[in-house]
Amino acid sequence: MGLLDMFKGHKGKVQDLARDHGDKIAGGIDKAADIASDKTGGKYDQHIQKGAHAAKEGLDKLDGDPNRDAGGTPHAG
Repeated sequence: MGLLDMFKGHKGKVQDLARDHGDKIAGGIDKAADIASDKTGGKYDQHIQKGAHAAKEGLDKLDGDPNRDAGGTPHAG
């Protein structure tokens, strides 16, 4: 069972959570990336940052907010 299968039937709730708490989720992604970087001594920073960016892009797609960038921060639009 994939991650998306777990959310099947709950799309609206997941979108609401992403919309309401997107900043906190993006902050958590950043914090996890920082921890991973520290644990690996910076050896895999390029890969960690790529994964964090992809996770934030997924968050942006979920929340449907065109005024939020891939960093999770609002921007003028």
